[in-house]
Amino acid sequence: MKYNDLTPEEEYIIERKGTERPFTGKYLTNKAEGTYTCKRCDAPLYYSEHKFESHCGWPSFDDEIPAAVKRVPDADGRRVEIVCSNCDGHLGHVFTGERFTLKNTRHCVNSLSMNFVPEKLPALAEKVYFACGCFWSKEYLFQETEGVLMTRVGFSGGGTSFPTNVQVAFGKSGHAEVVEVAYDPKVISFEALAKLFFDSHNSTDVERQGENNNGKYRSAIFYFTDSQRDKALQLKEYLREKGYETVTQIEQAQTFFPAAEKHQSYYKKKGEVPELKSHHLFE
Repeated sequence: MKYNDLTPEEEYIIERKGTERPFTGKYLTNKAEGTYTCKRCDAPLYYSEHKFESHCGWPSFDDEIPAAVKRVPDADGRRVEIVCSNCDGHLGHVFTGERFTLKNTRHCVNSLSMNFVPEKLPALAEKVYFACGCFWSKEYLFQETEGVLMTRVGFSGGGTSFPTNVQVAFGKSGHAEVVEVAYDPKVISFEALAKLFFDSHNSTDVERQGENNNGKYRSAIFYFTDSQRDKALQLKEYLREKGYETVTQIEQAQTFFPAAEKHQSYYKKKGEVPELKSHHLFE
């Protein structure tokens, strides 16, 4: 397999398992949103949501993209090395039990082992999280909407830090399945997206959609701005006046936890079109 060319310093870190000097790495204080990838093979390793400040001198991450990082016993017999699952390039070491965060895990990673791919969104782009049932089909709906710049599926609105798919599926974390939607307000308004949201599901079902009733499919809008909140409340009141007892929760955006990569753009990857229904509430 052909890998990226490395500088002598990068070869020392990645291939000969060296360590860069503390407090010198270019990503130590990076707080931008995006994805950290392997310097050697470009495989995605960490999302920016995983990064936290440990003051240890190297970039620290609470978690990794599922199956992206492999743990192996270190040669010194005292530590656990972490390497890229795709190319076995050395990343650093992993430590547990330090209680820096609720996840209680710290991936201590060399900046020289990684690249950073920022979210490529225009400066004026806006975001919202929509919870309206299974995120596979709803992501496809928003992906096909003009003016939408980026989507991701994941979980939000719960009380458990770093929820797993299983915890959410069984209603153990309190999170809802959500679609993160980034859009260009010059092309499509929040109101238009919110109407699409309400039209796409039954917002009168409490804590459920269809047969699933454990809360992960509840109806909710997680807003980022006061104007989004006000418009969402106006639309909810409009539907109530029309006789729809909508129970949609309208809450300020909380932490977004991306779902596993296999769930992202699910229908696009399969080359299929989901069955989508419209309730025609605003005609």
